[in-house]
Amino acid sequence: MNKIVLITGATSGIGEACARKFASAGYSLIITGRRTERLEKLKASLETEYPTEVISLIFDVQDRLAVNKAIEGLSAPWKQIDILINNAGLAAGRDLFEDADMDDWETMLNTNVHGLLYVSKAVLPFMIARKSGHIINMGSVAGKEVYEKGNVYCASKFAVDAINRGMRIDLLKHNIKVTAVHPGAVETEFALVRFKGDEEKAAATYTGITPLTAGDIADTIFYCAGLPAHVCINDLIITCTQQADAFYFSKNT
Repeated sequence: MNKIVLITGATSGIGEACARKFASAGYSLIITGRRTERLEKLKASLETEYPTEVISLIFDVQDRLAVNKAIEGLSAPWKQIDILINNAGLAAGRDLFEDADMDDWETMLNTNVHGLLYVSKAVLPFMIARKSGHIINMGSVAGKEVYEKGNVYCASKFAVDAINRGMRIDLLKHNIKVTAVHPGAVETEFALVRFKGDEEKAAATYTGITPLTAGDIADTIFYCAGLPAHVCINDLIITCTQQADAFYFSKNT
């Protein structure tokens, strides 16, 4: 079997772009997500278009028992996961702290932080046994700087940043690479989800700039994963040319 990559949140955006990028290079894929129909459609598309084998696992990363059951249920050959891309994540709402919905806070923390931890812990024993592997965690520029109305979303991505650093240190002895990729503005379903289907607000996020695409991030992740065995990119911030960080943009007027 070719090298195996497991991608969480593969049904859209960066996750789907990663699936297509790695499939086109002949990797075997384990794709995960909550939306059964979209995941199965992606599986069929990948196997038709690319020289790849694909397994789809339906679960919500927020559900620890479901995560463990799905990963443990893999056959022995498919447990030899070479690369884990912890992509599943979201922003829910953009409100001042005092106005925010606590359900949104819990959803973000449970997905962006707990979900990353659950999947990583489920996959790690297989990597440790082989003294080989690469974990790529999806961060954000929001994990580097806090901005107005970002509060708990920023907190969740600050946590990803800290967890990534901790993983890198703790997994050194197991010869496992750990990388965080922190994108700026990427035009995917992200803004539409954040603004709960409000297309006008979502579109305004990218007004005046040429944002990154999901493919840009997939290309970056693929590059990080393809470096020689002795090379590890620990932390990488990527923005479009018109964005410097979480605050500063040069927008067309």
